Amino acid sequence: MKALVSIITVNYNGLRDTCEMIDSFRNHETYPHYEIIVVDNGSRLPEAEEIQERYRSNLVPGGSLSGSPASDNPASFPPVKVVRNINNGFAGGNNAGLKAAGGDYLFFINNDTLIKEPVLDALVRRMECDPQRNGGVSPMLKFAACPDILQYAGFTPLSSLTLRNTSIGFMQQDGPRFRTPCETASLHGAAMMVSRQALQDAGPMTEIYFLFYEELDWSAQLRKAGYRLWYEPAAVVYHKESMTAKRGSPMREFYLSRARVLFARRNLRGIRKYLSCTYLCILAAPKKAAVYLLHGQGTLAKATLCGTYRGMFVQYR
Repeated sequence: MKALVSIITVNYNGLRDTCEMIDSFRNHETYPHYEIIVVDNGSRLPEAEEIQERYRSNLVPGGSLSGSPASDNPASFPPVKVVRNINNGFAGGNNAGLKAAGGDYLFFINNDTLIKEPVLDALVRRMECDPQRNGGVSPMLKFAACPDILQYAGFTPLSSLTLRNTSIGFMQQDGPRFRTPCETASLHGAAMMVSRQALQDAGPMTEIYFLFYEELDWSAQLRKAGYRLWYEPAAVVYHKESMTAKRGSPMREFYLSRARVLFARRNLRGIRKYLSCTYLCILAAPKKAAVYLLHGQGTLAKATLCGTYRGMFVQYR
């Protein structure tokens, strides 16, 4: 029997996206042994109840799902498990889903994604090429609004001081040069599969970030535990995330600034840790805040400085 894959997604006021993602798996996925777990992170409306009611049956008459062609035989799917949770961030929601997951492989996927062809078999095959060393894999990510344009074909390593990296292929047209599987410095939080064994060895995602850098931190922990991380282009996931740069919000700037400093403190060692924290606090954050002030965006400047300061004093293990 094929290994069980637990698909875990977090819903927060995103009922429509979540249901479209689930339906895309039910319409297109051919892998025979998977379960879907939806963690509702304290949505304002009773979306957990709506999802549970909508997918409480594992039998869909005629196989007709959201426009899929009807057939003579009913389509049978594993029922969707719904976990009610408080809003404790990206990592907290996914970790809550782990408690209900029975899979040998855990596939964490954003609720604002879609699949248009099977993905699980290719991801599992990549993991099972070397199960003792392959700890995680992310698929190719494309923009749903422009399906020939890439969002992710692997990540470059984080730079030693600024802690910035590049998403390989970002905003480029899909082509042969992106069609070769390769190791990647980090998994992509929008879609990433890890093995149960790697999870046990490296531990779950830390919940101290709340937003941003969770998957980068987790990737670092997986590599420290001796595992390799992969980019697998034979599996493609389509992300509804906007292709245009979004205008910053104070909350985004606060948590992004906080996360970058916190990542440096948790993951760098020796002189690199000292130099990176100094750069982020003394140079990068003040410069960014000054730019915001020049554009009359005082709230964003304040959020940047406050986030950086908080990142220096958050307690962690």
